[in-house]
Amino acid sequence: MQIEWDVAITMDDGLVLRADVFRPPGDGPWPVLMSYGPYGKGLAFQEGYSTAWEIMLRDHPDTARNSSNHYQNWEVVDPEKWVPYGYVCIRVDSRGAGRSPGELNLHSARETQDLIDCIQWAGTQRWSNGRVGLAGVSFYASNQWRVAARRPPHLAAICVWEGYNDRYRESARHGGILCTFTRNWQQMQVVSVQHGRGERGPKSRVTGELVCGPETLSEEELAALRVDMWGELQRRELHDDYYQSRTPDLEEIQVPLLSAANWGGQGLHTRGNIEGFLRAGSTEKWLEVHGGSHWAGFYTDYGVDLQRRFFDRFLKMDNTGWQHQPKVQLQIRHADGSFTQRAEDAWPIDRTCWTRFYLDATLGMHPTSGPTTGGRVTYETMGHGVTFRTLPFEMETEITGNAVARLKLSSATCDADLFLVLRLFDRMGQEVVFQGALDPHTPLAQGWLRASHRQTDPSRSLAWRPWHSHNSKELLEPGVPVHVDVEIWPTSIVIPAGYSLGLTVRGKDYEYDGPAASLSNMKNPMRGCGPFVHDDPQDRPAAIFDTSVTLHMDAEDDAYLLLPIIPKTAS
Repeated sequence: MQIEWDVAITMDDGLVLRADVFRPPGDGPWPVLMSYGPYGKGLAFQEGYSTAWEIMLRDHPDTARNSSNHYQNWEVVDPEKWVPYGYVCIRVDSRGAGRSPGELNLHSARETQDLIDCIQWAGTQRWSNGRVGLAGVSFYASNQWRVAARRPPHLAAICVWEGYNDRYRESARHGGILCTFTRNWQQMQVVSVQHGRGERGPKSRVTGELVCGPETLSEEELAALRVDMWGELQRRELHDDYYQSRTPDLEEIQVPLLSAANWGGQGLHTRGNIEGFLRAGSTEKWLEVHGGSHWAGFYTDYGVDLQRRFFDRFLKMDNTGWQHQPKVQLQIRHADGSFTQRAEDAWPIDRTCWTRFYLDATLGMHPTSGPTTGGRVTYETMGHGVTFRTLPFEMETEITGNAVARLKLSSATCDADLFLVLRLFDRMGQEVVFQGALDPHTPLAQGWLRASHRQTDPSRSLAWRPWHSHNSKELLEPGVPVHVDVEIWPTSIVIPAGYSLGLTVRGKDYEYDGPAASLSNMKNPMRGCGPFVHDDPQDRPAAIFDTSVTLHMDAEDDAYLLLPIIPKTAS
């Protein structure tokens, strides 16, 4: 490879960002794969994210094969797996991060414009064929939705590998409830490599240069150079221009796209990948959904082959057989944690049999009819909640898709936070948990809603996915019941005969009944929800949310769970 370190790219406001450029020998021209983000292009994957690296190699040895792994970097492509195939790989330190100076203002319009400027720069270099693709995981995926909606001329394709797009609904405030992930993530993964940490930051194991730039600023100077993102989220309970400016108009996207989601991405990304696929204006778009850890699939032989066939088609214009790629490729999940790959034509799956499972006051859940007599169930919100269970399934049954819970509830206070957990139980009644994107002990699926945010937008709601406006509050009158529709994020499971499903309704985050897990780049121990927990006392004052909630089941439409049952295809 030809490698150029710290290449200068000048933004439209005159600021210079720094990029590393990995090129094949010769003059080209070649297509470009680009990533732009805040994690420090000089920080090795193995050093910055040691436990994630160890887990990936343990579970997926192929991720390290065919590479010296000398240039591995967190959640971006390994140039040794792309440059030999005729690609230029460019890693840009985003404004205010790594070796790029400026104000750190993540997810902002300024960052989107910076990425546009970088794309246009790359598309006009002498070694470029003029076609730029965006690749990467998480942050490096999320910003692809925003920039693609702006349609920079040299952007030719995007591969959004586990990347959300709705800043409010999919990251900051699930169902209106503040998620503390952003606070901890910024402290652990972003501030630690902010530009200006200099000698207090890490050194590149490849170049020996300071990952965070040559100058060392005081903590006060560093704080003055970053926007108080957490404070903004705390102050803004309702959806407003701040969130909207960080959320793309998906219908404006026209480039070919591959959206890769993870069933285990509860609390980040999964909803965005699927919504992005559904709503993007692109005529050439594909959805892939897998399981397993958040980062590993991107580096596996399976993941690299999928990405390479996609980019070869739209950046090199090669005939890779991509025209035969199914529009929807699903890794269907089984109770033992294994997966079976299956092609589909659409999302939701065309043959989905949407089935109501009615809840009753005896804590049953039945796919027949609602209660014939009224009933009530009351739970304390800071306890374990209540769990409604189906009878054991008589035959193997697949559930793949979105789910919705319709509830009628009253609170002893003026509000209530609802945490819904879809769970699987084996023949002995023990819960079956799964490897999530980050947490190794996740339930089947989760959904959230603050009762005062129950208003939905009929023009955007679907029978299987309500759309909550989050632009006003309707406080509860204590003791007076209201109906709410709670979106439960997409999932997939083939339920063995004799297993049962449960729906837990509670007033705080789900917790796995076992030991917590940890990752070196995560601040809090993971107890079933990973880092996506909702425990900010300012957002959830005990006087309102430490309360009792009553579920009412007086009529058929008062309480049910809508599930996507998938009939078996003919053999």
